[in-house]
Amino acid sequence: KDNLCLFGYPNRWWEVNQPVAYLPPEIPEPTLGISFCRNGMQRKDWFSLVAVQSDAWLLAVAYFWGARFDHADRDRLFTMINDLPTLYDIVTESAWVQAKEKSSVSSNSSNKPLSTAN
Repeated sequence: KDNLCLFGYPNRWWEVNQPVAYLPPEIPEPTLGISFCRNGMQRKDWFSLVAVQSDAWLLAVAYFWGARFDHADRDRLFTMINDLPTLYDIVTESAWVQAKEKSSVSSNSSNKPLSTAN
């Protein structure tokens, strides 16, 4: 199959399948052709590429719907999105490294006396 897309469903399942003939006009189109460069890449690099494309699509959908929000709600949406790791972070495990660093910094800082500087 030459032209595949990654589809995410509300029940947290993902599916790689051929693109549908009709997409509802109310959502941005997913990136087509995630399988084009699969055979010429290492598996790890291909998963990273799919994760980046998926992140871009998820952000496009979030901000498509968020365009109807007022400033405060858009700011809240942006903050909520930034509080979560991206798919790319999860696939490349950088989210786990950052979490480890945060926990080691917070445990080290709890052992140090507080500064009296303002």
